[in-house]
Amino acid sequence: MAAASKKSSTLSSKQVTVTLTRSVHGQLKNIAASVRGLGLRKLNQSVIIADTPENRGMMHAAGHLLKVEQN
Repeated sequence: MAAASKKSSTLSSKQVTVTLTRSVHGQLKNIAASVRGLGLRKLNQSVIIADTPENRGMMHAAGHLLKVEQN
């Protein structure tokens, strides 16, 4: 069990910077929801988020609107 908690702590220590480069106007609702789920609201806004599988899925769904940089 200790190995599982150690693995999750190393995953959450990795972070990525996500920037909204294109508008969500006119996009499908699930794409707009993914952008909001990442914490992005305005154009050119950047957030630093944990590099988790859940966040990776949201970045993949809205990848054409985002710029992703490893930290």
